Amino acid sequence: MEYTVNVRMNEHLFLRDPERSDLGRKIVREGITLFGEIGLEEATFRKLADRMGTKEASIYRYFENKHRLLVYLVTWYWQWLEYQVVFQTNNLQSPHEKLDRILRLLIMDGMNATAGNGADSIDLKTLHGLVIREASKAYLTRHVTEDNRQQLFKPYKDLCARIANVIREHQPTYPFARSLASTLIETAHYQAFFRQNLPSLTDFDTTKDETQLLEFLRHLLFSTLEKPT
Repeated sequence: MEYTVNVRMNEHLFLRDPERSDLGRKIVREGITLFGEIGLEEATFRKLADRMGTKEASIYRYFENKHRLLVYLVTWYWQWLEYQVVFQTNNLQSPHEKLDRILRLLIMDGMNATAGNGADSIDLKTLHGLVIREASKAYLTRHVTEDNRQQLFKPYKDLCARIANVIREHQPTYPFARSLASTLIETAHYQAFFRQNLPSLTDFDTTKDETQLLEFLRHLLFSTLEKPT
């Protein structure tokens, strides 16, 4: 089953809404692929334009710079992920089951490879890998305060808040639900990155699937919530 997710993006992220034109949508889709292949540091709008067969100036009509495009892509992912959290936990009664489902979503366990249809589909596997490697660069900048004032990170905050609410369902007296929620997200991504690139920083077998990472996240979450506070 493919997902068609229409999200309303913060207007401060772009100069012209990319979802309102074929060229804009192509910039977003090809941007995911380019960043996924060579990373933020090596990526340029010239390389993106060459890949698309268009002019560099055309891309600058949509995004001020490559960092804004990165934030746009990461923000799209957070909003898509929050939608999945709501959709996939809606019919679950047990907070424990909800949290377990959320952990699976964080590592993309069993998720479809694309969202959308045809040429407009988003490559979720590549976008997830991009988020693992590049998401922290969206806010680890000197202008983070101004970006935050413009609410560029609101989707990430909303996702953390939603997960925190489920944590409180499971353990109402736990006092650090938001901190634990953001820790779970960041841990899922950092450990996946370490497993792929710096395996001596993990206990995970690089030749296996995500099962070990899922078990670690379960241990981190549920052992924390079971401790007396």
